[in-house]
Order: sequence, then C-alpha cells, then structure tokens
Amino acid sequence: MTHSSHQPVLLQEVIAGLNLQAGETLIDATINRGGHAKALCLFLGNGGTLLGVDADRRALDEARKNLVNCPNVVKLVRSNFRHLAEIAKAEMIKYADAILFDLGLSSEQLGEGARGFSFQHDGPLRMTLDQDAGPEATTAYDVVNNWSETHLVDIIQGFGEESFARRIAEHIVATRQFNPIETTSQLVEVIRQALPGWYKDKIGRPAAGRGKQHFATKTFQAIRMAVNDELGALREGLGAAWELLKPEGRLAVISFHSLEAREVKKFFHKQVKAGVGKWQPKKAIKPTREEVLSNPRSRSAQLRIITKIN
Repeated sequence: MTHSSHQPVLLQEVIAGLNLQAGETLIDATINRGGHAKALCLFLGNGGTLLGVDADRRALDEARKNLVNCPNVVKLVRSNFRHLAEIAKAEMIKYADAILFDLGLSSEQLGEGARGFSFQHDGPLRMTLDQDAGPEATTAYDVVNNWSETHLVDIIQGFGEESFARRIAEHIVATRQFNPIETTSQLVEVIRQALPGWYKDKIGRPAAGRGKQHFATKTFQAIRMAVNDELGALREGLGAAWELLKPEGRLAVISFHSLEAREVKKFFHKQVKAGVGKWQPKKAIKPTREEVLSNPRSRSAQLRIITKIN
C-alpha cells in the first residue's frame, strides 16, 4: 500500500472532489505525514479549520512540521479514526464540511523494520499501527504463535484472499510447535515453504500495468488487518464521519484493496439508497497512468466520494 516518498495518492482528484471553500472545516482522519492535508489546507483560508487524526506518533510529528505554513487552525490528535466522534467532541468540532480517509500505509511505515509490517525488512512481528502500543496490545507475534489453525485460515483467507491459506496456516502451526516464529523473515520463510513453486512463480510475474507481487503479500496484509481490526475500525470511522458531516458535506475515501473497497462501497450505497447521500461520481476514481508510473504504490488505489444530501 500507498505512498512512495510520501507522495499523496490521487491528490488532484481529492482536491477537486472535496471542493473546499474558505472558512470550512476539514477532517483528515488518516493524516499520516500530512501529504494531502498540506495541499488541502490552503483552500480553507484563515477562517478554516483542519483536524488531523492518526495513530502513528512519528507520522503526527512529521505532519506538524509539514503543516506549519497552513493559514487555518490546525488541530492534530493521536488516535484511531474509529474514535472520530469522541475526538471531534473533545476538539469542539460539531460538524465538518469535508472528511478524508486515506487507508494506505506510507512507505516510511512499511520501511521501518522494527514495526514488522514488511516482508522486505527483517524485524520483530508487531504490525501495530500505534508503534507505542503496550504489552497488552495484540501483535502479529500473538496472532502467528497463539491463534488456532482454524482462526489463521479464516483471516488469511478472509482478509488476505489467499488461495493457499490452509497450507500456510498448517505450516505456521507445525513450525511454532518447535520454536516460536519471532521475526518477519522467519514468517516469510514459513510461507515460502508452504507454497508450491508454480504458485510463487505465477504471483511473482508482473501482470499488465502492475509490478511483481511478493508471495507473502496477502498473508502479511491479512495478519496486519487482524492485529489492528482494520475493517471494524473502518466501519465505525465511516459511521462517525457521516454523523459529523453537514448537509452538502463531502466524504472521500481512498482504499487500496478489495475488502476495504467493498466496505466503502457498501456504506456509500446504503446512504444513497436511504436518500441521504449522492454519489460523486458513482464509479470509483483511479490514478492515471502517469501517476502510477511516477508512484507505483498508487496502482491499486480507488477514490470514492459521496455528498451528504441532508
């Protein structure tokens, strides 16, 4: 997922879709290092307000630096967007004119080996979005070493959409009986041993317009989603965002894989069917060929925008 050298994905499309006006209130529910917000805040003017939310402490520190020249009131809060209602209340924000969710991880997050998100950088199995999560927090180590084989199959198949979920789960359970699986490189090796050679070759071969996909991608995605309850958080975050939107307010969501995209589409469709929302447009907006070439991480991005009618 997402940004190369923290290039904000689909930036021009987000700017056009949110159509911010001076004096409005924008909530960036996944502000990360402030890539989108840095450009968007200029449209709010001196009378506007920007509320940025992120669970990542280091990302917020970088966002604070990147947003230093924003002319509007900037409030940054370290939290998960599932708590958006409570955050807005604490910051005395009753309503928002526009809300943005960018559901991808940044290159910086993926590149920090100690976070355990990436199969390309060896590190401890953590995968928590909050890097300061305490010992009580669920980590990838807990999932890999303590969850049942059935549960592992369910998440690798359900969240990762991995065809060989059962074989991977079996190998994980067989391996951990002798020694715990403690690092990302150890987990990659277990996955490698579980998969047939033809399959690793098939998914490692570039498809039209795409780069190669590592054979561990789907399993790592699934475990990360389970650790952070990402779909549950998304449902709660979207619901809270909708309640905060003013009539004619705009909600934009950038998703990066099919499960997120389906969740967003289902939520938007529900609002449209109830007569309280309007597609803008109905079809998902995807990056141009030029953007994909300059930022390969953007290739799977989909932007959906909805306007609240009343």
